[in-house]
Formats: sequence, C-alpha cells, structure tokens
Amino acid sequence: MTPTPEVRLDAWVHGHVQGVGFRWWTRSRALELGLTGYAANTADGRVHVVARGPRASCERLLELLRGGATSGSVDLVVDDWSAPGEPIEGFTER
Repeated sequence: MTPTPEVRLDAWVHGHVQGVGFRWWTRSRALELGLTGYAANTADGRVHVVARGPRASCERLLELLRGGATSGSVDLVVDDWSAPGEPIEGFTER
C-alpha cells in the first residue's frame, strides 16, 4: 500500500476567535486527526492555523474549522495549500 502524500494547509480564521479557547479546540481536533502544526493568534485578531499531514486529514480539519462547532465564532476561513515542507513536531498553540 502506498502511503498518502502529505500536504501543508495554511488557514486564516476570521471572526471572534481569540480569547475563547479556539487555539486549544483546533489543537485537539488536529491531534485527533494525526496532524502536526500549530495555531497562532495574529495581531489583527485572526488565528493562523498550519496543519501538516495527509490531504484527507487536512481537508477534514478545514471542514471542522468552517463547521460552526468551534469555540468562538468563525466568520470566514481562507485556506492555502502547498507542499508539506519541513517536518513539524506535534501540534502547538502559539
């Protein structure tokens, strides 16, 4: 069986997503999906999520970010896909 190729998802989450446990919630979902990366607050109030792993798992995380069951209130998620790049250890909150 051929291993699933890995990808990198960068997602910028807009809305009321800082100070509401959103990064913790994102980290929990990403770890459940076996992804590595991080969720970081940005100065303009967004959260930047970087996830690395199988494309299907990253797509599922993106669905969850857009799904309405997050902590906080998501208005928009802008996503960008790329090659996986350097490995990332674990999934952290920054």
